[in-house]
Amino acid sequence: MDHLTIFDLTVFSGKTVAVLLALFIGFRLMGKRQVGQLNIFDLAMIMALANAVQNAMTSGSGDLRTGLISSGTLLITGWIITRSFLRFSSAERLLLGVPSVIISNGKVFKRRLRREGITKSQLMAAIRQHGIQTCSQVKVAVLEVDGSISIVPESKGHRS
Repeated sequence: MDHLTIFDLTVFSGKTVAVLLALFIGFRLMGKRQVGQLNIFDLAMIMALANAVQNAMTSGSGDLRTGLISSGTLLITGWIITRSFLRFSSAERLLLGVPSVIISNGKVFKRRLRREGITKSQLMAAIRQHGIQTCSQVKVAVLEVDGSISIVPESKGHRS
């Protein structure tokens, strides 16, 4: 088994820091765009970036330049695709999907739940997180493209 020297460890650490800084700068230049919620495009981008930079940070067959060029290419491509989403809403719908109404005026659309892979218990958990007890108290519930469930409660009416 090969023994790593202090020099090797320093080089690997330096490559890792260089890749991290390059990715940080690249993501920063791409913009803030809903950093808190991942959609399928974001997940694919993260997986591709992880694969592109893996060898650049370790003793794999790739080198630092290859990892930086690959990750830079992915970030630029991601930026272009994101800009196309802003310009062409149909591109976003085609690649990311559309939100799906799963409750309307208290009526649960069971077929849509099955199609989207949402269980009744997951739906009820989302409803309870909004302080609502039953589906009949929900005006509309929407499964968003990022997998979150948005809930609009029935209005309680105004008392005089």
